[in-house]
Amino acid sequence: MNSEAGSKPLLSALAGEAQTPVPFWYMRQAGRYLPEYRKLRAEAGSFLDLCYAPDLAVEVSLQPLRRYAMDGVILFADILLVPHALGVGLGYAEGEGPQLEALDRRDPLPRYEREKFLAHLSPIFETLRGINAVAPATATVIGFAGAPWTVATYMVEGGGSRDFAKSKSWAFQDPQSFQKLIDLLIDTTTDYLLAQIDAGADTVQIFDSWAGVLLETALRRWSLAPISEIARRIRQKYPDVPVIAFPRGVGTAYEWFARDANISAVSLDSTVALGWAGERLQPHAVLQGNLDPQFLVSGGAAMLEEAERILMALSGRPFVFNLGHGIVPQTPPEHVAALSQFIAAWKT
Repeated sequence: MNSEAGSKPLLSALAGEAQTPVPFWYMRQAGRYLPEYRKLRAEAGSFLDLCYAPDLAVEVSLQPLRRYAMDGVILFADILLVPHALGVGLGYAEGEGPQLEALDRRDPLPRYEREKFLAHLSPIFETLRGINAVAPATATVIGFAGAPWTVATYMVEGGGSRDFAKSKSWAFQDPQSFQKLIDLLIDTTTDYLLAQIDAGADTVQIFDSWAGVLLETALRRWSLAPISEIARRIRQKYPDVPVIAFPRGVGTAYEWFARDANISAVSLDSTVALGWAGERLQPHAVLQGNLDPQFLVSGGAAMLEEAERILMALSGRPFVFNLGHGIVPQTPPEHVAALSQFIAAWKT
């Protein structure tokens, strides 16, 4: 880490100190809605080439920070670099989601060779060092990874899915072998995040984008338990580094993560009721969220009114303003500017 929490409002909030003004950053804040990103993306050759080119990835990470002066700068990378580093074929067709070599439960799991795995990901760590070298001293540097359940679904389905039938079938019919895949991803994700912290990440976020497709028992086993174990191992080495979890779509089970996941903060999706979150979650974890990204597309008074509603409900205690999911490509950059200016100036 490149400085103490006291000079970084977002990091101070994650450490449990209420901040005025409320610190903010946005999920997927670097990306296709920015013309400067599209230009660099075209120059890079492919999305993976962009992820693995530290000079370009540093620039992409910093583009939104220059425009909007957020309190956090998140590493530009992708959650599927973990299976890619394990030797799983990965590609991104233009206009489509990721495509991976699908893993069947009868197939041997990828072999984890730690040194080879981390060497493959060394450009990502170089990107973090580059961000630290040029980011403002007040900006919290955010590393991230996908949660084991979400990454496993991509590996088993061979990409995105509507019903996650293959993943659920494997997990339900042969939980012992599916546990081995989850354990592999716990080990690799922990090592990846620890290396990100070594390279300068002030905090890390674990994205469990598909946690919400799991019912209660499966959610505890395949989402909550792995995230909790990764956070426990990070705390063991770096007790002062906050871990944020984003188990999207889990409803009232957010309370399990706030109470039982060894994390400092929980990021909320847009469906979470603010009053309930303030009452049931905020006493146990710092909250982050949760503006619907479509408000950024619409902009105007409706966007600012919803932002104020969130700020009124959750500020005054440790809180980080964010979105309930990532910025979508059709978002006008001027709407992001208007929201950012509003948050930075807002006071109770």
